[in-house]
Amino acid sequence: MAFELPKLAYGYSALEPWLDAKTMEIHYSKHHKTYCDKLNVALEKYPELFKKKIEELLEDLEKVPGDIRTAVKNMGGGYYNHNLYWESMTDDAGKRKLWGDIKRAIEETFGGFEEFKKDFTTSSLARFGSGWVWLVVKKDGGLEIVSTGNQDCPLSEGKTPILCIDLWEHAYYLKFQNRRNEFIEAWWNVINWERVDELYCEFS
Repeated sequence: MAFELPKLAYGYSALEPWLDAKTMEIHYSKHHKTYCDKLNVALEKYPELFKKKIEELLEDLEKVPGDIRTAVKNMGGGYYNHNLYWESMTDDAGKRKLWGDIKRAIEETFGGFEEFKKDFTTSSLARFGSGWVWLVVKKDGGLEIVSTGNQDCPLSEGKTPILCIDLWEHAYYLKFQNRRNEFIEAWWNVINWERVDELYCEFS
């Protein structure tokens, strides 16, 4: 069965004033949809791969046939990365509170939330060109901030993402133009910490 574009849990304007409706609409309905569509086209030559979850494909790209491996890495990465990006945000103020196991883990790993925010923001500002910054769970259950270019995904490096920020210009340029720093600061206001905590508890 072909991969489908997941339904957003909130409307395009729900994350305003931090993220604007027009950017959300274009980002989701154009960019994300294109990755989904092109992933399906790539897999049509090997329909048995539709039985796998996107995580399985990205976790072991060497098992993907060579002639579509790059397409799966790029289009499949774009599909998965955006899925998590939308999940990482919420319009529900009650879910934006840092709490639970992920709060304790962040404090233990980074020395406090403000230190974590500073490190994550620094990595985001330092990401050259297009890419992503992630909070991941390592194989030993510990947390780490990692940065990847283009649509590369930490799953392919044996790490499980639980939070991400999209640093491609299409994620912020309509509202923030070249002011990536302002976009990153705005994004901190809409993080779905409830979902991040759920993912951390599942994979740590």
